[in-house]
Amino acid sequence: MNARLISSIGGKSSRSGELLAQKLKAEGIVNTQVLQAIARSPRHIFVPEILAHKAYDNTALPIGQGQTISQPYIVAKMSELLIADGIPDSILEIGTGSGYQTSILAQLTEKVFSVERIKSLQWQAKRKLRSIDLHNIAMKHGDGWQGWSSKGPFQAIIVTAAAVSVPQALLEQLTDGGRLVIPVGGQTQILKIITRAGNEYIEKQIEAVKFVPLVPGDLL
Repeated sequence: MNARLISSIGGKSSRSGELLAQKLKAEGIVNTQVLQAIARSPRHIFVPEILAHKAYDNTALPIGQGQTISQPYIVAKMSELLIADGIPDSILEIGTGSGYQTSILAQLTEKVFSVERIKSLQWQAKRKLRSIDLHNIAMKHGDGWQGWSSKGPFQAIIVTAAAVSVPQALLEQLTDGGRLVIPVGGQTQILKIITRAGNEYIEKQIEAVKFVPLVPGDLL
């Protein structure tokens, strides 16, 4: 963990992150590395300034462009599921959004590859992640449904928006034994883990969730 990220959230915000991690532990998050990443991350910089007073509440918040920063419990839960079989060398994230989930992932692996379809959100997230000295992140403006094949295959893929069906391109970009954590559905959404076993994919349902839709294509 780099020193600047720790020091950048000193004082009140640092204490707020620690309290948030304690709340998530009480709600069932058990992975120590994930809880430490939550405690150290300055969630307030990833939300609009007008909502900064709610940054450490366990709730989703709007960030503009019809998008949200996910509820911290969901961020922690998906991160925990993603690394349950061990720490991957790299992680593909579909949907950079605010950059908060990205900041958690960057503390858990050597390299994060993150794809965002909305250019303005991508640039905001890049600026914020650099401000807290996280540089092990590569970003791409593009269609999340297509993944990032030139950087794959990946041991771990996380999708931060709900797909109506599981994108075939993402399944194909998993290594053998790799896992995909993804919310699937329309009005009713289920968080799933999909593990690749050769040419087969083993699916496990986790819990009901609510995400913005994973929209194909990209926007400037």
